[in-house]
Amino acid sequence: MTLPSATLETPLTAPLGSSGLARLARRHPLVLIGGGLLALLIILALAAPLYAGDPGNMDPFKRLQPPSGETWFGNDNLGRDVFARTIFGARISLLVGLASAACAALVGLLIGILAGYNRTFDNIVMRVMDGLMSIPTILLAIALISLTGPGIGILIVAIAIPETPAVARLVRSVVLSIRERPYVEAALCGGARLPKVLWRHILPSTIPALMVQSATVCASAILTEAGLSFLGVGVPPEIPSWGNMIANSRLYLAIAPLTIFAPGICLAVTVLAVNLLGDGLRDMFDPRAKRRR
Repeated sequence: MTLPSATLETPLTAPLGSSGLARLARRHPLVLIGGGLLALLIILALAAPLYAGDPGNMDPFKRLQPPSGETWFGNDNLGRDVFARTIFGARISLLVGLASAACAALVGLLIGILAGYNRTFDNIVMRVMDGLMSIPTILLAIALISLTGPGIGILIVAIAIPETPAVARLVRSVVLSIRERPYVEAALCGGARLPKVLWRHILPSTIPALMVQSATVCASAILTEAGLSFLGVGVPPEIPSWGNMIANSRLYLAIAPLTIFAPGICLAVTVLAVNLLGDGLRDMFDPRAKRRR
């Protein structure tokens, strides 16, 4: 006789109909708010060519003009549309943030799993990770960009490298605690190969912590990109970015405040959305964290 298998619904596998969204909003409002804001920003950034205009068009006769029906946020010191540049700047920040988080998560996951199961690899690689963690992220990024030149690709790599050690150490700690569980030892004693055990038992246990840490890395990467662009070592000046927009307009704050406030507020809202999503995911996967606050 075969027993019916029970299906366990987790917050990620449960159906998200109208009742599911209501339940998610009631139990985990931060996930809904942060995820909704982030999704809205991504949609606006992807659809920018349809409504935002040309961010690189210069009109010297419209220098530092106030907001109008044609340019909602006014014009900067070169006569460019601040609204268009702000919307297109979201593309850079989101691309760099999400890509840096993905790279750091993938590399950190691989290093953390291997370090958690191989003592020789652990002793060598973790010391390298400790050395990287001792270097400030923005200084290491500046050094790498100075050696190779500015560009979006190298910027993503330069931000992902300093963020990888934190992900690797987190995954390693999870693996060290999971590898001693009875079901893992039973699988190994039953003849299961180590790669299969890692794939079926170890890897799924690291995903919740990895998702929360990836949100933190994404927020940090967005701020780092803005800081590097503000210093002039991030994306090239001709590409609209919130950091270089603030840097180029800082001398005209009294004349055209929206040239700084528009990208600054968008930067703050984006980082807030990612942090809210990360806090909500932490509460979702670890209910004890919510009770401790």
